[in-house]
Amino acid sequence: MSNINHYDCIIIGTGPAGLGAAFRLIQHNPSCRILMLDRENFSTGGLRNDCKMNFTFPIGFPLDNWSREEADCYLEQVEGILKPDLMPKKNLEVYEKRAETLGVELLNIRQTHLGTDGGLKLIKQLCAELENRGVRISLGEEALDVIPDGKRIVTSKGEYSWDHLIVAPGRHGFQYLQKLMRSLGIYFIDNTVDVGIRVETRIEQYPIVRDYYDPKFHFPGKVRTFCTNSGSAYVVQEKYETRDGKPFYSVNGHAWSKEKKQENNLVNFAMLKTIRLTEPLASGHEFAEILGLQAALLGGGKPIMQRVGDFRLSKRSKESTFNQDLYNFEPTLKNCTPGDLSLAMPSKILRAIWKSMKQLDTIIPGVLHPGTIMYYPEIKMYANKPEFLDRHFRVHDSIYMVGDGAGTSRGITAAWASGIRAAEGIIKG
Repeated sequence: MSNINHYDCIIIGTGPAGLGAAFRLIQHNPSCRILMLDRENFSTGGLRNDCKMNFTFPIGFPLDNWSREEADCYLEQVEGILKPDLMPKKNLEVYEKRAETLGVELLNIRQTHLGTDGGLKLIKQLCAELENRGVRISLGEEALDVIPDGKRIVTSKGEYSWDHLIVAPGRHGFQYLQKLMRSLGIYFIDNTVDVGIRVETRIEQYPIVRDYYDPKFHFPGKVRTFCTNSGSAYVVQEKYETRDGKPFYSVNGHAWSKEKKQENNLVNFAMLKTIRLTEPLASGHEFAEILGLQAALLGGGKPIMQRVGDFRLSKRSKESTFNQDLYNFEPTLKNCTPGDLSLAMPSKILRAIWKSMKQLDTIIPGVLHPGTIMYYPEIKMYANKPEFLDRHFRVHDSIYMVGDGAGTSRGITAAWASGIRAAEGIIKG
């Protein structure tokens, strides 16, 4: 093989984990030859989706992989690259006091929000900076096979050799990562998954977002709020496939920056319950697939939505009645089926989430207005847990796995930090 096809480091994935690794390596050695691959024709990862970033431990940092000292050290490096304009917060004492009386915790997080359009602009800037510093970014090139003997990788466009390989395919690369781990003989489990709903309501019903953009509530029963969007906010669906190619959907939330779109006075956020399958040990990913397929079956191939008013009356929402009387705003996710969440969700998950929503309505009266919409399912599959050989997320000789898909992070900043940590393992090694 000619030397032109050899790289000091090949990075699979162009999301925040891959970008973090590339920036750290090129910072340490400006002549480092780096190739970044992405099977999509655009740079993927969390920076594309609303681009809200949290800079406070433990948000995004799984405790089995991170200590506070480690996270704080790497967050400082992340801030040095991203240079966030942190958002102000006010009037939190009122909400904190109400939450405390219910055994609920409101986390005070340093955060910033760029919006989907701002995230796309940031990606363009970051990739341009890396390319200007000699990093090769190849979009639309899929990594097909990793061959440890000889340190080779076969892609949809060619074959390369490497000294070090960083695998950072993100949440959408969950199955790819599992396939790779099996082929390399890497022990892993994936017994954890987050399952829940996305809530959409008028901003008057959830006014805390005027004081705290993405409020983080942690409820008893392993339920939490996640990924709040307001202003020019909307709900989207994301397509996934099971291992045998059957499609299913998960919902998510986005928002445009104020500079991009006029505000629609709506807010959406997720209510997620963490499910950990232990006895017998089972795959959280397969469990999530089953839930996704069941929801798609009941929704006619689409996600399900139900108004709170209908849910409280134990009746399904119907298209013919979905926007009458108190149902006073249009759903932003039009391609969704009015239905009955209680028929689709496991009762233990639904009970825990509904109890938490009632607590949230006590803290912020109005969020359970009859017109509030609950979309299902919202599923987060980022709980692959490879057996790491060191603190730098090495899983094999000169192979590292990082990011949300590898379970080393849950969000943009922690994913970036895990990429830096893997790069420092390469530098030290």
